[in-house]
Amino acid sequence: MSNIAKKVSWSSRGDDRGERTPLLNGAEDVKYTRKDIVRSRPNEIPHNEKLLSLKYESLDYDNSENQLFLEEERRMSQMSFSCLEITRWVICGLIGFLTGLIACFIDIAVEYLAGVKYFVVKQNIEKFTELGGLSISLILWAVLNSAFVMVGGIIVAFFEPIAAGSGIPQIKCYLNGVKIPRVVRLKTLVIKVCGVICSVAGGLAVGKEGPMIHSGAVVAAGVSQGRSTSLKKDFRMFEYFRRDTEKRDFVSAGAAAGVSAAFGAPVGGVLFSLEEGASFWNQMLTWRIFFASMISTFTLNFFLSIYHGKPGDLSSPGLINFGRFDSDTMEYNLYEIPLFIIMGALGGLLGALFNLLNYWLTIFRIRYIHRPCLQVMEAMLVAAVTATVSFAMIYFSNDCQPLGEDHTEEYPLQFFCADGEYNTMATAFFNTPERSVRSLFHNPPGSYNPQTLGLFTLVYFFLAVWTYGLTVSAGVFIPSLLIGAAWGRLFGILLSSITTSQSIWADPGKYALIGAAAQLGGIVRMTLSLTVIMVEATGNVTYGFPIMLVLITAKIVGDYFVEGLYDIHIKLQSVPFLHWEAPATSHWLTAREVMSSPVTCFNRVEKVGTIVDVLSNTSTNHNGFPVVVHTIEEDEPGKICGLILRSQIIVLLKHKVFVERASSRLSQRKLALKDFRDAYPRFPPIQSIHVSQDERECMMDLTEFMNPTPYTVPQETSLPRVFKLFRALGLRHLVVVDNENMVVGLVTRKDLARYHLGKHGLEELQLAQT
Repeated sequence: MSNIAKKVSWSSRGDDRGERTPLLNGAEDVKYTRKDIVRSRPNEIPHNEKLLSLKYESLDYDNSENQLFLEEERRMSQMSFSCLEITRWVICGLIGFLTGLIACFIDIAVEYLAGVKYFVVKQNIEKFTELGGLSISLILWAVLNSAFVMVGGIIVAFFEPIAAGSGIPQIKCYLNGVKIPRVVRLKTLVIKVCGVICSVAGGLAVGKEGPMIHSGAVVAAGVSQGRSTSLKKDFRMFEYFRRDTEKRDFVSAGAAAGVSAAFGAPVGGVLFSLEEGASFWNQMLTWRIFFASMISTFTLNFFLSIYHGKPGDLSSPGLINFGRFDSDTMEYNLYEIPLFIIMGALGGLLGALFNLLNYWLTIFRIRYIHRPCLQVMEAMLVAAVTATVSFAMIYFSNDCQPLGEDHTEEYPLQFFCADGEYNTMATAFFNTPERSVRSLFHNPPGSYNPQTLGLFTLVYFFLAVWTYGLTVSAGVFIPSLLIGAAWGRLFGILLSSITTSQSIWADPGKYALIGAAAQLGGIVRMTLSLTVIMVEATGNVTYGFPIMLVLITAKIVGDYFVEGLYDIHIKLQSVPFLHWEAPATSHWLTAREVMSSPVTCFNRVEKVGTIVDVLSNTSTNHNGFPVVVHTIEEDEPGKICGLILRSQIIVLLKHKVFVERASSRLSQRKLALKDFRDAYPRFPPIQSIHVSQDERECMMDLTEFMNPTPYTVPQETSLPRVFKLFRALGLRHLVVVDNENMVVGLVTRKDLARYHLGKHGLEELQLAQT
């Protein structure tokens, strides 16, 4: 074994500690290099975005082209590769079908539970409106909300915390190449589905779309492997796809299928997976993902049509039904374009405020509400407060509208309105968020007065800020759309009130649509995919250009103040996420200054005891090891001849692939790629593998199993060039060599992710253990 010691190792977990020094901020009198910077490593993360966690590992998106891999590829005929491609399409079809079934189950369960809850509360309110004692109705509403949310909070907080939230940040990280523990487990899927049903039925300001995207990704990760590691059941199917590269592509398809099922937007699902999720893409993958999205939407609509007693009626747009807009009444004029831009800017400002408030709240939660019991209690408190505020808003509202024969209100409340009228504030609060959005889009002019919309926007904005980040399964799409639809409709009403010709601004529904897009774009900062999702979900192509214009404006304005909501939560989890490009001012940094060193290397033929000792060393916990050939002088670094992964060595040790056993013919058979795929993805820890004292003296030949052509860069390569190579190829390790091809360092994801542009220029994040 060779230990190349030139600098302190930044990616190992050694005892070298010191004080962190920020990077150069453009000053000419000082120039920091890696040698001058010594960073401290606190034992616990104080939970802020200025740190980078060492607990996250990278996924291996680069295939290891060792001798076993090349021999298998050579044995495969053209027909075999064609069969593999057909199998990929079959898997994508299965992913879409199962995702659609899950979406159908969620929709039916939510509608049933919410329907029962609102029916019981409505009957109680109508009873006590006449008799007096409406406080009982308030208590009933709050108790029912808290009961649903308590169940959803308990199963998430105590059984699978990774199922909290929308899941989009976690899937985004996974597709970026970060291994998020337990994010695509079967248990996570079950908790996610049950949790989002309880959250929505519990009346929280949440949506179903984020959990649907996460659910689709989990389905894809499981189906594509042909087995369940959680259930310890192997169906002996799809074994070829048991590697990170293939699994990543299928997870992209699952995420897109989740979007498609949620909004009835297959094209939007593909673009969402491309824009928000996948870091790596190709043309064939686009078509397979589109196929999975189409199957998902078709499956959902087919089974929902059967459930609603209309077999064959596939007109439902998806899990979240916004209703179809009439193109004749939804026309716009060129002079409205500046108004739409103003609405986009307003959406960006409100989105930035939303993200900033939620950021502060999340920091508070991480520091003080970290126990599961406290997390459940907070979720129940939010549910009770939501019910109380909603009841108070409805109670004190005097906005009454006549109840026509064609009313769209599912649960109209009369309260103190005259007979034949209903309380319009109840239309917004006493309903599921999806139905409230639909009513704001499609109710005729005059259905809401400005005071109702203004109060609803203000109250629901802060409820949504408080709700997102609770330890429950919940999405932010629908609350954002609801907030935007409310102030957008208010914007349209105010326009008609300040002009003499009200016919110009006849339909406030179009301003509700524009406001919804602006608000959601200001929060999540999506552009192209959200435009297509909104167009597909509403069935109105006319507003494609205004929606795109609004979303771009909202993103530009919002980005000026703070990042998007998903990026904020990724940073708060200290995930080493790689963005599209390296920091703009990082060209002066080279691979020598960012690499990790010393590098633990192995010889082609290495002693088993040495290998076991290296893998057992908890202070380093390396996952990739360059294989070197030494020159005459042993003190010099070795020449690179390959790279081998910890997971590969674990399999070799498990099967006792030693030189002595091979020469004495004690080995029963030659190791094949199937042995590595069977161990994927939960490779056993080194502590579970018994190596006797005699076996420690044996030798292991790594030549056949190492990747003989790892990617390398000279030590003078600039950081942006290293970053581009690392990210574009989905690498986990990048070997740094000198002019004589000697190993001098190793670049990993954390070495690149720690550099970012801050308020004072280029800054370097602190690495910390958890």
